[in-house]
Amino acid sequence: MRAPRGGGGGWKMAAGGGSAGRPCAAWLLIAAAALAAVQVSAVEVHTPEEMFVENGTDAKLPCTFTSVEVISSAASVSWSFQPEGAATRISFFYYSNGKSYPGKDIPFKDRITWAGDLNKKDASIIISNMQFRDNGTYICDVKNPPDIVVKPGEIRVRVVEKDSLPAFPIATVAGIAIGTVTGLTSLISIVVCLVIRKNNSKKRYSGFFGLPVGLKKITPKISLWGFPN
Repeated sequence: MRAPRGGGGGWKMAAGGGSAGRPCAAWLLIAAAALAAVQVSAVEVHTPEEMFVENGTDAKLPCTFTSVEVISSAASVSWSFQPEGAATRISFFYYSNGKSYPGKDIPFKDRITWAGDLNKKDASIIISNMQFRDNGTYICDVKNPPDIVVKPGEIRVRVVEKDSLPAFPIATVAGIAIGTVTGLTSLISIVVCLVIRKNNSKKRYSGFFGLPVGLKKITPKISLWGFPN
């Protein structure tokens, strides 16, 4: 039996149901693009944004990385330092082919120790006897040819008096905030998707059981004898 040609609501709603998933799919694509926006380099370097170190103690500056290529003997790590308030950077450490080359200039002379393992994608170093003059930004740069496009990791180091470390580091707060935003983005996308699907389901339901335009609902009249007239 053919559906009536005269503008029936049920026919139009059923025909439009095929596009119900399109808005949902668009939302999911937008969310995926937002979450993957940071993945733009062949080599990705990961460091904490900020560290607090007690004066006179040794500080391990953590730096890890990911690469799509196998780690080769040509892989290298370089560390540089930008003092607080300065506009230029000072290179003070280089590592390649299993050998470390610490800088011999003040202020890092004889204070740098390699603490990483390139096979484990770790490029960390240790700086001994941290002083207030060591306040500033430390930059970790990794190359793993042919992966040489990279955004270096940066750590802002703050040297404080002993027993003056903050109870809740700012870097931890930042990590929690980033995780919360990421989770909310995914949650909002899922909720929007469910709402769109629910609304389209209601429209299809009302459309299938509605009367075509131009037809009237007929209520049979019952006679006194119980039979329809």
